Amino acid sequence: MSEPLELKKTLNLPKTDFPMKASLPQNEPKQLAAWQDESLYERILEVRKGKPLFVLHDGPPYPTGEIHLGTGLNKILKDLVVKTRSMAGYYAPYVPGWDCHGLPIETQVEKELGGKGKVPPAEFRKMCRQFALRFVEQHKKDFKRLGIFGRWNDPYLTMSHEYEATIAGAFLDFMEKGYVYRGRKPVYWCIYDSTALAEAEVEYEDHSSPSIWVKFAVVAGGRNETGNSRGAPNRVLRVPDVPFCVTANIALCSENELGRAIGLVHVKLQRLGQLRLGQIEIHVVFEVGCAIYAA
Repeated sequence: MSEPLELKKTLNLPKTDFPMKASLPQNEPKQLAAWQDESLYERILEVRKGKPLFVLHDGPPYPTGEIHLGTGLNKILKDLVVKTRSMAGYYAPYVPGWDCHGLPIETQVEKELGGKGKVPPAEFRKMCRQFALRFVEQHKKDFKRLGIFGRWNDPYLTMSHEYEATIAGAFLDFMEKGYVYRGRKPVYWCIYDSTALAEAEVEYEDHSSPSIWVKFAVVAGGRNETGNSRGAPNRVLRVPDVPFCVTANIALCSENELGRAIGLVHVKLQRLGQLRLGQIEIHVVFEVGCAIYAA
């Protein structure tokens, strides 16, 4: 009895030992381990020594947890750029880094502690450093698993003493060249997180406030040009403003003539409700200590 015909034997296909299934979860770690054992990244740099330099500065992520799609995509795209430059003949080292300071790390540590102010400031800073180091190592492991080449054994960390010393040295250079001066500048402060905020971290939300007219009543001492109080105005109408600015009014500025004619005033703003701000009691109208001074 003849054997049944196997149709695949009638096809002229090449014979290969290449597996039909990629089995990437099993094979990728083996490939990465082989690259590590062969020091492939270091060997690539050795071959490219003396070639034109290409440096991609790695804007560092925060080590605040495991990597996600955003951090993964960021590193993969950078790895593509560095590797293509290397293949194009450039000496292209890649030094990964992490930003180990800032509110995101402090917030994560506070979540682990269960709230704010649980430990003294010195202990809190120590815990933030330990937290950052823990996730730096986790990030290294995850990025290596993605096949990204780099100087993983010696990254740059903003909390390393060498990095901080470099910053201090640069500041000293600025001082010696006379670029540093002492002045005053407002600093954004977050009441909720009890920390200073960088200007880049502040986002303003559009808000519409009612426009109001403020009527200032002249305090005792109003006088006219002849020195006689008769005929002097007893009210001054302020231009439209938003309500939340009124309580900060401590003075009105005017030209000399108007200032001499009016003298001292205090604010009266029509408003319903009752409120106490320190020594200022607000009921039906605002009563805010204020004065007009001649410019």
